[in-house]
Amino acid sequence: MDNPVRLHWLDPRDPSQPFPPPYKAMRDPNGLLAIGGDLSVSRLLRAYSSGIFPWYNPNEPILWWCPDPRAVLDPTEFHVSHSLGKRIRKYDYTATLDHAFPEVLEACTASRRGSHGTWLGPDMKRAYLELHEQGYAHSAEIWHHGRLIGGLYGVALGRAFFGESMFSTETDGSKLALYWLCRQLQAWDFELLDCQIASQHLQSLGATEIPREKFLTRLRHALLYPGRDGRWRYTVEIPSTFDHLPELFSANSDVTAT
Repeated sequence: MDNPVRLHWLDPRDPSQPFPPPYKAMRDPNGLLAIGGDLSVSRLLRAYSSGIFPWYNPNEPILWWCPDPRAVLDPTEFHVSHSLGKRIRKYDYTATLDHAFPEVLEACTASRRGSHGTWLGPDMKRAYLELHEQGYAHSAEIWHHGRLIGGLYGVALGRAFFGESMFSTETDGSKLALYWLCRQLQAWDFELLDCQIASQHLQSLGATEIPREKFLTRLRHALLYPGRDGRWRYTVEIPSTFDHLPELFSANSDVTAT
């Protein structure tokens, strides 16, 4: 591991404290930049706008990361395999945005339990719920016969979407959520979907790794545009048959069945 003296400590009493520049991030572990601070909305927004994200185990100090290289997905370059294409066209599901953010968050938490990776603790969940309430965090959901079978959530600033986590309880659930989100982001001229760290699963869907400096350059450009705050709704044509809509749409639904 690199010399630990390089790691920058953040004061939890001062959410306005700036982050160190990303080039000071450690090489091992890759991208570890700072420790401490808090998960206030102001600090989280400052982090994401700087290409930095929190990732740590519950009951441990907050760790802040900016890895090199960075995994990204251009919304126009989502890869649709033959089998996924058949499922997309089957329309045996419904896609929604921002209709079940707490449920998606909880499902992503459950999907990480029992693994050796980092998962969402109570503090992280509270932080992203607050970001959602203030219009910065968003969820994409897939429903089948009224059941939530897949989804994802992340943070949006300017024309950049920072993906945080996804889950599936049935085959292709999270892939469908990401596919339809990319369709909508493309319609809104989003330039970047940040995947943070590459995985074989993400790469199979079109994610690629780029140097950190190139990612930060693209991010700065995406942030020049105003963001889409508030509750999101699909404007692209989506599968939305009443057979698959959850019960919460039984009255006053703003989803049009097709």
